[in-house]
Amino acid sequence: MNRSTFMALGVSLGILLVSASPAQAKLPFVKKAQGMGFKEITACTSCHAEKMPTKAKHDFSERGQYLADRKKKEKVEEVDLAWLKDYKGKA
Repeated sequence: MNRSTFMALGVSLGILLVSASPAQAKLPFVKKAQGMGFKEITACTSCHAEKMPTKAKHDFSERGQYLADRKKKEKVEEVDLAWLKDYKGKA
């Protein structure tokens, strides 16, 4: 391989690493929830105990536990943010 091939590969890898997100990152959930009118959802800590939850460590707040329980009850792959309208716990 010549130098330009290595440069192209390096730039491509750099772009990929910068744009890659963790497998379970759900920051778009915050934006989507706010877009649906749930202004109280302001960060990951709206549903999680940690500021930056990971796949290995993701303890839920009361709201998050409600969504996790509902997901299990509904037997679906992903949380439906519309369920937040039914959440009656702490805001």
